[in-house]
Amino acid sequence: MPNPDNNELTPAQVMEQVAQAIPEACRSNVIIIGSLAAGYHFFSNDRSKAIRTKDVDAMFSPHATAAGAAREVTETLLAANWTVRREGEFGEPGGANTPDDKLPLVRLKPPQQAQWFLELMSAPGADSDGELIKKHDRIETQAGHFALCSFGFLGLAEHVPLITEWGVRYARPEMMALANLLHHPTIGTATMRGSFFGATPVKRANKDLGRVLALAYLSLERDRDAMEKWCEAWRDALSARYPLRVEDLTARLGLGLVELMGSRDDFNEAVRTCSLGLLRSMDVGADALEATARRLIAEAIEPLTE
Repeated sequence: MPNPDNNELTPAQVMEQVAQAIPEACRSNVIIIGSLAAGYHFFSNDRSKAIRTKDVDAMFSPHATAAGAAREVTETLLAANWTVRREGEFGEPGGANTPDDKLPLVRLKPPQQAQWFLELMSAPGADSDGELIKKHDRIETQAGHFALCSFGFLGLAEHVPLITEWGVRYARPEMMALANLLHHPTIGTATMRGSFFGATPVKRANKDLGRVLALAYLSLERDRDAMEKWCEAWRDALSARYPLRVEDLTARLGLGLVELMGSRDDFNEAVRTCSLGLLRSMDVGADALEATARRLIAEAIEPLTE
């Protein structure tokens, strides 16, 4: 079983805790994304599996009602002795005069545990074209002012999400993979730090593209035809969400992944983030993920551009 003092979470247990903490009236507005969504999807029936994460990402959907629902959830959790996570540059709640882009995100810690915190986000508006521009909606609470952030291709998580037994939805693995691929048409230089990765910064693109490979690997473990099904799901999602940009987006879809495959240092860093994250409880090496990448490109990406 996971060590409770080691930031290792059993996905089904945490999903239940998160869902039950959210007011029932707001549960249908929440889509869980990120590590918890992936861990729950693949490991929910295996209590021996654990994931390592510190933040549970809850995206409120649709955008038009996100701020109101997020405000209600924030007030309810604070009244139930959850606390504001104050670590980091933007940890303290803002006030009426704080610019929107200087407000902290809503990050709340459950009472009597320090393993993880809940971070609230918003789905992009219906007019979003997916460009990587952060938008902030102000939330006024009794604890102060916060921002509900939306950006980029997060809206793809709204495409036919799956639902838990507690009424909270979560993003499909193939939609999270698609969003990450579109976010990174090139490796770039942006880095991120975290206790999971050690002292050396990790390129954000390598971490996100590594997550794509982990999701693909786990999907192929379940279904040998998974990549062909991803291709069809991606075609439907892009047509529904970005009907005027389908050709443009499909043309850039695999560029970052191809670049990753061409750089041994970047690829090895991506593999390492997988072994520290979603694939932590499995013995999956670089060769297996390289084979996964080739199948992903051949069976899911290339048919979209034909």
